[in-house]
Amino acid sequence: MKEQLFSILRAPHISEKSARLQENNQYVFEVVQAATKADVKAAVEGLFSVEVASVNLVNLKGKSRSFRNRAGTRGNKRKAYVRLADGHTIDVTAKP
Repeated sequence: MKEQLFSILRAPHISEKSARLQENNQYVFEVVQAATKADVKAAVEGLFSVEVASVNLVNLKGKSRSFRNRAGTRGNKRKAYVRLADGHTIDVTAKP
């Protein structure tokens, strides 16, 4: 069961915007393309033992880049914005 939860969440997304969102009890994670809101909610609640209030998913299209005169694209990403219930927190910067 834990392996399935780990396969949904890839990594926490660390940026200035995500740091500002953490002040409002909202966290950002990179997730697999096939993940649904219910999958992300179950994974966060199972791994971090917290209560999730809401989940929003965003698809990011990969950028076009050229490398040695060859056109290519970076991979697409999917991010999950997870809002926790009041009184719950996650330390995403701590090592497991």
